[in-house]
Amino acid sequence: MAKLWQKSGTKTHPLVTKYIISKDCAQDKLLLKYDILASIAHAKMLAHVGLISKKEAFALVRTLKEIFLLDKKGQFALKQEDEDCHTAIENYLVEKIGDIGKKIHMGRSRNDQVLTALRLYSKEKLQEVQKQVLETAKTILNFAQQHEFVPMPGYTHTQQAMPSSVGQWAGAFVESLLDDVKLLEAAYELNDQNPLGSAAGFGTSLPIDREYTTKKLGFKKLQLNTLYCQNSRGKIESFVVSALFQVMMTLGKIANDMVWFTSTEFSFFNVNKSLATGSSIMPQKQNLDIMEVLRANVHVVMSCQTQIQSVSLNLLSGYNKDLKITKKPLLEAFLIVLESLSIIKLLFSNIIPNLEKLEHAMHPEIFATDQVNRLAQEGIPFRDAYKKTANVLNKIKPPNVIENLKSKKHLGAPGNLNLQYYKNLIKRV
Repeated sequence: MAKLWQKSGTKTHPLVTKYIISKDCAQDKLLLKYDILASIAHAKMLAHVGLISKKEAFALVRTLKEIFLLDKKGQFALKQEDEDCHTAIENYLVEKIGDIGKKIHMGRSRNDQVLTALRLYSKEKLQEVQKQVLETAKTILNFAQQHEFVPMPGYTHTQQAMPSSVGQWAGAFVESLLDDVKLLEAAYELNDQNPLGSAAGFGTSLPIDREYTTKKLGFKKLQLNTLYCQNSRGKIESFVVSALFQVMMTLGKIANDMVWFTSTEFSFFNVNKSLATGSSIMPQKQNLDIMEVLRANVHVVMSCQTQIQSVSLNLLSGYNKDLKITKKPLLEAFLIVLESLSIIKLLFSNIIPNLEKLEHAMHPEIFATDQVNRLAQEGIPFRDAYKKTANVLNKIKPPNVIENLKSKKHLGAPGNLNLQYYKNLIKRV
């Protein structure tokens, strides 16, 4: 099939085509729906300003919707020779409605086509991620409430530090996810700008109406400066992925904890066997591979952000082909985050605390700071109480652990987690 930029009488060397064109049609397939939506709005705008007739616009819109339906049925295949979904769409329009199809590209460039599709895709996916983050937070919150006062050692420097609880451990992730929602909202707002009609970055002499397409596509605002539309590619995507990376940091902390806390040495949690895998050589193994892969995927999303940022640096103002490379890491980051959120929800629905192991893990020394505080309340200077306790660590007698946890009543401590606060916050989002 002909490329949109192919000139008559010229032939591109096949190695050039192979090197610059996306090797994975599945990536462009993800953007097909959004390019169709943008093309429908663009066609209606062309009729609105009198550049094409209403009859021509109707034919374009009808055929674009036809592509959408074919794609839903799995009958609109993208081929390597199509270059991308944008070329495939225009080629189909020309094949079906002839010269009318050739008019769709007036007043736009393939660059702002790609950028608009990416913005629409990111809008929808950011909403989906935010919804999944809140659902995940609800699942973990339910777990925290069920096990609010189940004792659990708290760690600093990877050493036992002070008494904690399963409720406090799980509640920390709920609050982290709610912070992540704020970052996702900021990314959504920054992304919610319409670049369509910026053409190659310098506008067009045609009388297009960019505010019209902004309303038709449901963007909150028009991205005004047409050159900045192109300059913002990579900049806005990197911010979006940075918000996704924050979600992965939260999930990665859970994953790392679970790798350790479900090991034989800890056995703090029992995991439903349906979540584990085995070994090809050791019949006894029950491996929580999903947490190891999730932990690794944190770094993959971080690399997606780095790819976008690195590629976008030190480019001359305007569109540069380098920016083509930013599409893949953006799409990949969304996919990984959504899958990882599903895995974490699955995990918290299929684990229970191992009460015996958790209580046994609370070594007497973990209550040392509590003893220091008791002595300080009796009037002994804190530093003297600290030294006195340090000299008798082997004589500390463990208190009733649950009573100990409930005695810590200041806001946010194990005895006053105020988990209802998170429930109310989730309802308001």
